[in-house]
Amino acid sequence: MFTLISATPSPYARKVRVALAEKNLPFTLQTEVPWDNTTKTPQYNPLEKLPVLILEDGKSAVYESSYILEWLEAKYPETPLLPSHDQVDDRLFARKIEVVADGVCDALVLAFFENMREPEKKSQPWVDRQMRKVEGGLRALGEWAEQKQGGYLVGDRLSLADIAVGSLCGYLACRWPSHGWADTYPALKKHWQMLEERPSFQDTRPSPQTMKDKIV
Repeated sequence: MFTLISATPSPYARKVRVALAEKNLPFTLQTEVPWDNTTKTPQYNPLEKLPVLILEDGKSAVYESSYILEWLEAKYPETPLLPSHDQVDDRLFARKIEVVADGVCDALVLAFFENMREPEKKSQPWVDRQMRKVEGGLRALGEWAEQKQGGYLVGDRLSLADIAVGSLCGYLACRWPSHGWADTYPALKKHWQMLEERPSFQDTRPSPQTMKDKIV
């Protein structure tokens, strides 16, 4: 059985949790606060980032959410989470959506930590720069949600595109509850709400964590 080192608010870890659930792959969940010095991530990931998927031998590990998802697709192709290889354009589009959703998450995380710094040390221009990326990414995702032909963003079944977008929206609801994205992009909100009805999303809803170590 796999072990997944995760953080409760992490959209990156949630992507992997949802994928494992959709592929019916059992795993043990190990929850950590990756910012704190008590984290075990350096034992498995030289970059000290979550999520980390520890393999059955208890020693080998796969890390970085996009690579974990690629690894799972290659190793466990049953219940595919990407269009088939002969659907090249759809497959590439799904990955494009995932890249944008992950990029928005990256900017949100950077802005979140900057906002956690002491006021006299905080760089508002840095926060503003990250939030421009957020707005640009959400605008693109909102347009794709409006243009979707069926129940999912690419094709007629759940893909990594949906998982990435749903995880992003859940993170916004958890860490950025005052952000007005849901009113600005109603199609994106509707798509997220549809995803939240799936058991894999219901079982992985994010929650905040308290960081003990000082953010500097």
